[in-house]
Amino acid sequence: MKASIAICTHNRAADVKEALVSLMEQNFDGPFEVIVIDNRSTDNTREVVEEFRKMVDIPVLYVYEERLGLSVARNRAIREAKGEYILFLDDDAVASPDWIRCIVALFELDKRIGVAGGKIEPAWEGSEPEWLPEENRTLYTILDYADEIVEMKKPHIPFGANVAFRMSVFGETAPFREDLGRVGSNLLSSEESELIERIREKYTVFYTPHASVLHKIPRSRISRKWLLRRIYWQGVSRAVSSNKKSGLVVHSLVRLPVFAVLTIVFAYDKRKIFRNVSKLFYNNGLLRGVLKLHQ
Repeated sequence: MKASIAICTHNRAADVKEALVSLMEQNFDGPFEVIVIDNRSTDNTREVVEEFRKMVDIPVLYVYEERLGLSVARNRAIREAKGEYILFLDDDAVASPDWIRCIVALFELDKRIGVAGGKIEPAWEGSEPEWLPEENRTLYTILDYADEIVEMKKPHIPFGANVAFRMSVFGETAPFREDLGRVGSNLLSSEESELIERIREKYTVFYTPHASVLHKIPRSRISRKWLLRRIYWQGVSRAVSSNKKSGLVVHSLVRLPVFAVLTIVFAYDKRKIFRNVSKLFYNNGLLRGVLKLHQ
């Protein structure tokens, strides 16, 4: 088996159906399987997968994972996978026709490539908000790293909506940390960056713009309120994943009053206000993550 396509999902049956349909249109001649990890869904996800299985002549595996958590689900997919490479596609993403072919081709350029990822284009429900700062676009899982195949040097990484791993790396590297990653409605993250940094000790990380996916951004996320919540959880995630928590506490305590003062100073400029408020939220997340007050 050349590739295992893994979709981890929680109560998004309609989105999963669209993700699966995109796999029917792949320009890839090699053998691949599809694995859907149903992470304790209460909707009709199972029926959607069974219907898809009847429509295709490729192996389709449905797995119900009772323990809630994105990292838990991803690790279950890794254990179930039979391919040389495992390609993760978010349940709310749609793969382009060349997605599998270009990811596999990238891995086969060099055995030292342990992680591969591709372009992630946004599908806004409505239009992209004019108020969104450029530096915050990545928090909506948007990635357009380069116009050609390139190595992604530290600290740059592919994003989870479109990331793939050489399966053999998990023979020597532990998979996703299960204390990181989303669980239910929280926005805890950093599970991908933490894993990829460990893999980087022995392998390289590459990006291809030719293996793109379309990632849906629902209207419920297109607000400053949601973005600030996402920024707060980014701070929590950094604290939880860090091995230098005492330094983060000092860093946060020093910067919090500075951002508070700057917010007042730039009260006339809405963009600068938002940037400083977002930094306050991030540092608050750092502190609460270190002190474990987010749980």
